[in-house]
Amino acid sequence: MSGSKPDILWSPHHPDRYVICDSELGLYRIGPVGSSETKAGTLPLSEETAATLLAINSDTPYMKCVAWYPKHEPECLLAVGQANGRVVLTSLGQSHNSTCKELVGKEFVPKHARQCNTLAWNPVDSNLLAAGLDKHRADFSVLIWDISSKYSPEASVSSEKIRLSSVDLDSSSVVTKPLYELGQNDACLSLCWLLRDPKLLLAGMHRNLAIFDLRNTSQKTFVNTKAIQGVTVDPHFHDRVASFYEGQVAIWDLRKFEKPVLTLSEQPKPLTKVAWCPTRNGLLATLTRDSNIIRLYDMQHTPTPIGDETEPTIIERSVQPYESQIGSFAWHPSSQNRMVVVSAANRVMTDFTVFERISLAWSSTTSLMWACGRHLYDCVEDGAEGVDSVIEKDIATKMRQRAQSSYGHDTVQVWRNHLLAGGSDPQLKSLWYDLFYMKQCAEDIELKLQGNKQSVVYSGIKNIVKTTSGTTESRRCWSGSERQSDVPRYHSEERCLSLRLCGWISRGPDIDVEVFLRSLEQEREWERAAAVALFNLDIRRAIQILNKGATAEKGDLNLNVVAMALSGYTDEKSSLWREMCSSLRLQLKNPYLCVMFAFLTSEPGAYDGVLYESSVAVRDRVAFACMFLSDAQLPRYIDKLTNEMKEAGNLEGILLTGLTKDGVDLMESYVDLTGDVQTASFCMLKGSPGEVLKDPRVQCWIENYRNLLDAWRFWHKRAEFDIHRGKLDPSSKPLAQVFVSCNFCGKSISYSCSAMPHQGRGFSQYGVSGSPTKSKVTSCPGCRKPLPRCALCLMNMGTPVSNCPGTGKSDERLDLTRENKLAQFNNWFTWCHNCRHGGHAGHMLSWFKDHTECPVSGCTCKCMQLDTTGNLVPSDSS
Repeated sequence: MSGSKPDILWSPHHPDRYVICDSELGLYRIGPVGSSETKAGTLPLSEETAATLLAINSDTPYMKCVAWYPKHEPECLLAVGQANGRVVLTSLGQSHNSTCKELVGKEFVPKHARQCNTLAWNPVDSNLLAAGLDKHRADFSVLIWDISSKYSPEASVSSEKIRLSSVDLDSSSVVTKPLYELGQNDACLSLCWLLRDPKLLLAGMHRNLAIFDLRNTSQKTFVNTKAIQGVTVDPHFHDRVASFYEGQVAIWDLRKFEKPVLTLSEQPKPLTKVAWCPTRNGLLATLTRDSNIIRLYDMQHTPTPIGDETEPTIIERSVQPYESQIGSFAWHPSSQNRMVVVSAANRVMTDFTVFERISLAWSSTTSLMWACGRHLYDCVEDGAEGVDSVIEKDIATKMRQRAQSSYGHDTVQVWRNHLLAGGSDPQLKSLWYDLFYMKQCAEDIELKLQGNKQSVVYSGIKNIVKTTSGTTESRRCWSGSERQSDVPRYHSEERCLSLRLCGWISRGPDIDVEVFLRSLEQEREWERAAAVALFNLDIRRAIQILNKGATAEKGDLNLNVVAMALSGYTDEKSSLWREMCSSLRLQLKNPYLCVMFAFLTSEPGAYDGVLYESSVAVRDRVAFACMFLSDAQLPRYIDKLTNEMKEAGNLEGILLTGLTKDGVDLMESYVDLTGDVQTASFCMLKGSPGEVLKDPRVQCWIENYRNLLDAWRFWHKRAEFDIHRGKLDPSSKPLAQVFVSCNFCGKSISYSCSAMPHQGRGFSQYGVSGSPTKSKVTSCPGCRKPLPRCALCLMNMGTPVSNCPGTGKSDERLDLTRENKLAQFNNWFTWCHNCRHGGHAGHMLSWFKDHTECPVSGCTCKCMQLDTTGNLVPSDSS
């Protein structure tokens, strides 16, 4: 506008048209780039949109403000406020019907000329147009014109107005009598009609905000404030209004109009425009002078303030459409978070979309949900069929499924826990078999020696072989052959224990691997079974296993070829067989077949081809080392392998480290790699209670797993885990944390029970267990004050419940087992923490099945509805 920055108005009914108001009016149509509507010479607004100039209107000079007619017809009718106070109706090059022709060019002239500051069409009664003018001592500043008025001015007035006009007009098109005149001897800087009532007009006067009611113009509601500029009503919350003064924005609630409910942070420069987003609830945009950013204030989630002095919190952010200074902006009336921005200098326009902040919520059950604008996106792990075979499940999903199958709770057949975990993870299989063999050895050693050998078993093979003594060396013949083997084997008590922990041999003094070989054959691990047989110098048994594997269902016929190659074994150093096996063994795909020939072609004591074959199970390599490495070589190899396992976080290394500090270090690497605190917790609990369970890392894993179970609402599973933990680690059992205290002396009403060693006296002495004597104590044992009465039966607490299930005479004759010594739940003390009323738990549950309010007369407390967790159902309940 003349001498000022440009402004933008969107068409209220055409989502693709807007007007730029400067020294002239320019009508633009926006459309996608390259469409038929956007011709050559269009102005690019963004990568996707461009604007086409449709019409220009320069017939109304000295423009100060513009307002677009809110109804469909007449189309493109604009009201223009001028510097001399006149309001002119004009249009932008549209084909007009008779109604529009009558209105275009019509002028509404005040009695005294002064600047028109603001215009506002009534959104319901669209004939009413409000104009806000500067102050005049003898005139009103808020004039409401009826655009359909036919009133012609008097001659004297008409001649004066026509003389002030810049163009010659027909006197019949000039209206000088407004329908309403408001705000005498004051200035009006901003106007808006209240959406909640079309008869109410909010005006920013010189020193106050005033609400005028057209039904009674003599009265007004006002509040004194400096924030009188740019008043605008939130289209989504009709009682919320924004206004500004200098660099500060005030948010008002019309229901409590005494003071602003919120004052936004003050900007260093004066504000030029504020506008509510028409498509987004509670989003306010502000623009300051000579600025290239638009500030956004999100009040969508603003809580209602409690108390007069509390201000609600808001989320503030800034967006920058482009580098140059912004002249004005306008929200699109229907496209979400979209605005057109015009520069202050040269009318450069930009089509800009404000992206929403993404609110992210990650469920404890691994589903991911986020909100962006009006869209809600849900991402779950389980996808199409067959996805599981390609993409590995998240560890949280695995732990949740394992928890449902009671993974880790089998303390007898410990190896079965890997089946509860799905049976597909070789590391877990190795871990649980290690723990099973450790448990087996610990029990056997305790029975046989009655010594403290359990800690030795759980200390791992690394510590066992360090203490080895009395090692003997022997040389055996190949089984089924008279040829003497030149391969030395070593024996000691510690090495035999290590072989048991590896699972190769069972209980007994003799090294007999036949049981282990049969189990491998049942699992169809033919190559591994043949390798174990060969390492025990039974080449005939190895060939037999390979032939059996070749003829088995879905067997590998190539095993016959390997068996034939084995049968030609010779211990001659320079034989062709040895030469060919040394060169061709690396081409074998199965690692066990490869190490078989590596063993046959190796020199005594130099078995690197077997010991460092990473694809062979750690337990098999360790068992081989215990049989064929000397006392000098064995500890060095075990130490080196242990360090490799710790760095890799490989659970097979638990066999070496045991449940010691080294085992915790290894498990820490495993948890860092996988996040599997479930396995870490159960594993560390299996060992003997000691310093390991006191390690802060172990405690952290256990507490995190308990928190996970609670987050999944597996409360029963978490309770089972706590019981399981208490059995394995008695020090973890918590002390009593809750007791019923007397309201007068504060002492526990059952404090003396713990001091009485007699097993027959528990809660029963207070009459709360249904004992045969049915004794009762209805007063505090400390101060003898009476206990509260049950709100329903009116008996003092401590009196047994006689009419609740499970406490009849038939139950009284039952023997006092451990369970019956404890107070039955129906007799428990229970009360509401809000109203302090209560009684026997059985009575309270019975009452609240049919009622919502407290049973005490005159009390309206809804006790059962106060507990937010009362309606939650455990996820692990059947």
